[in-house]
Amino acid sequence: MKIRLLFISLVFLLFFEGCKSVNLDRNKITLSNNSSSSNYKVKLNKYIQEIQEHLIVTHSQVLRWFEESEDIKHYRPKDKGWTVSEILEHIALTSHFLLILIDKGADKALRNINELSLSEVTSSFDYSLEKINEIGIHKSFDWIRPEHMEPIGKKSELEVKDELISQLTRCLNQLISLREGQGLLYSTTMTVNGLGKINVYEYIYFLSKHAERHLRQMEENKGELASSSVES
Repeated sequence: MKIRLLFISLVFLLFFEGCKSVNLDRNKITLSNNSSSSNYKVKLNKYIQEIQEHLIVTHSQVLRWFEESEDIKHYRPKDKGWTVSEILEHIALTSHFLLILIDKGADKALRNINELSLSEVTSSFDYSLEKINEIGIHKSFDWIRPEHMEPIGKKSELEVKDELISQLTRCLNQLISLREGQGLLYSTTMTVNGLGKINVYEYIYFLSKHAERHLRQMEENKGELASSSVES
């Protein structure tokens, strides 16, 4: 499994090396655009870079949970909440449905470039992701999940893991296809935590923040199991 993770990391490195629009500089990912030095373009690049970095770091942390022991992955917490395995399945399920909306939104955003002024939209946008950040904090607000996002245990661990990797790749590909700011040209309503209208970039960041939200939950499960083992 460790070899598999190493292979996955190498794939991601090769993925970025092969994308002319992206340069890897140690732990930073910086979008290249030598044709423009305007202030809004710098802000746009940093905006997309922040989302890329969060996607990679968060999914790397999520994928590490597959390497935990079976005892940890299948421990049921005292509050009868989800096990780590169920949480991982839930993250993949939620990302699956979010990506349906992201793909549709990206398609509409790219079509809107013929009707809306990209330069006007990109130059006037505030490039802040602040309103999405609370999504990544476990128990920061009550979140009633739809039934179709509840884990049911039908997929194997390997299937869930592969799905998460595929979802990460799709998100990164969308950011590349929308690297000129096209993702600002379409917004749709997100009812979770009263977010309201959010653009395609924010939807991708929402997906990543949702995954981050459950990292803390899995840590709590692991800590509770360790404490109960000591007590016994």
